[in-house]
Amino acid sequence: MTRPPPPPPALAPLAGPLALELLLGIGVGVVGTMLAARISDPAAAALALGQHVNAMLFILFRIVAMGASVAVTQSLGAGQRDAAAAIARAALGASTWMGGGCAAVAALGAGALLGLLHAPPEVLPLATPFLVALAPARWLDAWSASASAGLRAHLQARAVLRVIVVTHSLHLLFAAALMQGWGPLPALGLPGFAVGLLLARAVGLALYAQLWRRALGLVLRPDDLWRWRPGPMAAVLHVGLPGAAENIAYRLAFMVSVAVVSALGTTALATHAYTSQINYFGLVFGLAAGFAAEILVGHLVGAGRLGEADRLVRRTLARALAFSVGVTVLLALAGPWLLRQFTQDTGIVALGVTLLWWTVVLEPGRTFNLVVINALRAAGDVRYPVMAGAASMLLVLAGGSWLLGQVMGLGLVGVWLAYAADEWVRGLLMWRRWTQRRWLPHARAVRRRLRAASVRAGTGRGRGGHHEAGQHRRPRPGARRRDSA
Repeated sequence: MTRPPPPPPALAPLAGPLALELLLGIGVGVVGTMLAARISDPAAAALALGQHVNAMLFILFRIVAMGASVAVTQSLGAGQRDAAAAIARAALGASTWMGGGCAAVAALGAGALLGLLHAPPEVLPLATPFLVALAPARWLDAWSASASAGLRAHLQARAVLRVIVVTHSLHLLFAAALMQGWGPLPALGLPGFAVGLLLARAVGLALYAQLWRRALGLVLRPDDLWRWRPGPMAAVLHVGLPGAAENIAYRLAFMVSVAVVSALGTTALATHAYTSQINYFGLVFGLAAGFAAEILVGHLVGAGRLGEADRLVRRTLARALAFSVGVTVLLALAGPWLLRQFTQDTGIVALGVTLLWWTVVLEPGRTFNLVVINALRAAGDVRYPVMAGAASMLLVLAGGSWLLGQVMGLGLVGVWLAYAADEWVRGLLMWRRWTQRRWLPHARAVRRRLRAASVRAGTGRGRGGHHEAGQHRRPRPGARRRDSA
């Protein structure tokens, strides 16, 4: 008879390390953009375009990491640690194939991908070799994403943060040395940023392997890095495919907006790149809260504590909205000084400040998406975000960017208005879905599946087994409808 797992921790111990981790990642992007801007504004625009392409490819192996995170948390919530370990191992093997495919696409199709984004003529010769040099690091990113997702699902967020600190610190050191040419090292320019990332990721993977052995008791075997395991992968893909479809739809729509910006010229593209780097700091708290809520909701759904999951999401959203508004206002106020760290072009600075004030409108809508979509996914409601969001992404984000930015001549301000409108439309749709409790049938289906798996594995005694997580006490009067699975 298995013991029920301990209750999941409060939000802060997970969201805090996640926020710091995201801030470090954004900081690396900002420093990288500054280093590229020292070369030239076209170089900064080339780095931004290369990063956009790689972000699109990253989604493909996020299929595995996203699905594994939810599946592992649900299994842990139900007290099925062996099943959670099997899913984590399967995710690593699948990441090899996903990451290798992404690396091949980036290396072989760099010119074609940048052509789709209408890269300006002065940017294309810089962006193409950068994207090719960045390709091998994408492969290591696939393993890193799955390894870190497994650790976070086991509530090891602080351990992951320590690895991230080491990795990003090394990346900055290597990138600065290789881009500028320190001592006997040649100045590689933008490819130096990519080579630095590859070296740092290799160190990070070695540290993740040690953490798996020490914190999770999982010793990696050679076949963990290439074997496809159909059983565990079924649970991963059930969540990962719809989640990735939603991310892919967004990324494709966003790339349409980037193509609109590219058509406006190098100055507009550089302004977009600089403002976006600053804007990332505004979404950190919403993104961290969303990831933390996903992990905790997965544990609670696996344990059958659905009322607690509902209250957690509402509380998380309120806090994330307050942080989002406060931080974006501060960024807008500091906009002139922040933008001058990238460029001395007064036109770019003035337009960037305008965009940062529009971000104060944009970010609360994005926070709805980041928190509620992740909660829906963790509760098993994986298809609605794709179906409801795709129309908005196509019509409002992509179509709005083209209509407002290009046809109506509003330029970057029109693109930002399209961003804000899309985030609010999707955010309010997701919030309505949650408040109307349309996710409850999906959460109960997850609970039934976990019970059946427990019985098949010989670790449970059926529907009435009191040893199962969340079932060892009688529900309070009046709480059965909300908390029962």
